[in-house]
Amino acid sequence: MALNIVLIEPEIPNNTGNIGRLALATGSRLHLVKPFGFEIDDKRLKRAGLDYWQHLEVIYYESKEEFFTKNADKKMAFLSSHGTKSHWDIQFEDDMFLVFGKESVGLPKPLIEARKEDLFKIPMYSDNIRSLNIANAVSIVIYEGLRSLKSL
Repeated sequence: MALNIVLIEPEIPNNTGNIGRLALATGSRLHLVKPFGFEIDDKRLKRAGLDYWQHLEVIYYESKEEFFTKNADKKMAFLSSHGTKSHWDIQFEDDMFLVFGKESVGLPKPLIEARKEDLFKIPMYSDNIRSLNIANAVSIVIYEGLRSLKSL
């Protein structure tokens, strides 16, 4: 079983490297949607991904439009602090796409509006925080998906 981690326009190479490492550890595929806030050969990306990057299945897209066109038939869940349903409510399926936005602003507002029925959030129990670090958020959701699918 595999899940798909999708990063829409990632900005921070260390986060992307850590998420790549997580993808490899969990048997997930990593989908990276341009533009990036860094060069893909950035040493911070490689350092965070260590020597694992070469073993990782990464699919690159030139734009959001290309990503959604190529994956139009896939089941997707979108993660955002603007979601009203918890990530615990996601009906995980093998080969599901879990879509995360960029670090500074999250998912684009038009996408949030268009996919409200597929929009989820990770509950936070303090009013003093706006969001979690994306690498932490991806970890929480991926492992919940694996637990739900009982693939580990």
